Amino acid sequence: MLRLAITGSIGMGKSTVAKMFEQAGVPLFDADLVVRDLQANDPRLIALIGERFPGTVTRGVLDREALGRVVLGAPLELEALEAIVHPEVQAARAHFIESNKDAPALLFDIPLLFETGGETDFDKVIVVSAPAAIQRDRVLAREGMTEQKLDAILARQMPDEEKRKRADLVIDTGADLSTTQGQVSEILYCLGLGPGE
Repeated sequence: MLRLAITGSIGMGKSTVAKMFEQAGVPLFDADLVVRDLQANDPRLIALIGERFPGTVTRGVLDREALGRVVLGAPLELEALEAIVHPEVQAARAHFIESNKDAPALLFDIPLLFETGGETDFDKVIVVSAPAAIQRDRVLAREGMTEQKLDAILARQMPDEEKRKRADLVIDTGADLSTTQGQVSEILYCLGLGPGE
C-alpha cells in the first residue's frame, strides 16, 4: 500500500486537489476535518479543551473562534492544544488505515506536515502550490479573514518555496481547474493508480 501525504500552505487549493484524488478512488484522511469533527462532537475532548482554555466552551459547545484567538500567534498555547487533540487524531488515523487496508494507496491531507516533521511516515509527499498573489487573494476572500490573521497563519507555516523543494511531487493550482485535474491524473498514472490522460 502506498501512503501518500498531501500538504501545502493556506489558500493553495490543497483541499480541492485532495478531493480530486478521492474522486479517482484513493481513500482520503483529512486531518483538519477530523479535528473539526472531534471539536464539535467529542464531549470528553471538548471538556479537556474547556478546562485548559477557560472561556472557550459554553454548555458543552466549543467556540472555535474564541479558541483560535487564544492560540493564534501563541506557540505555547498552540502546543498545549495540540497535546490534547493529536492523540485523538492519531487514533482516528490508525482506524482509517485499518478500515482501508485493502486499498492500493491512501492519501493523508496534513496541512502542517513538514512543520511537524511528519513527512517520514509517507512514501511520497505531494505539495500543492500557487503563486503568492493568488494565494493571498484566495485567503483574503474568506469570511472573517484579515491581513493580520493571514500573516499570523503564514508565520506558522514553512515558506512555500521550501515546501516545493522538499516535495516528491508538486501540483501547481495557479491555472484553471482542468489543468490541476490533468496534473492529478498524471500523478495517479505515474504511481500506477490510474489510466492517465
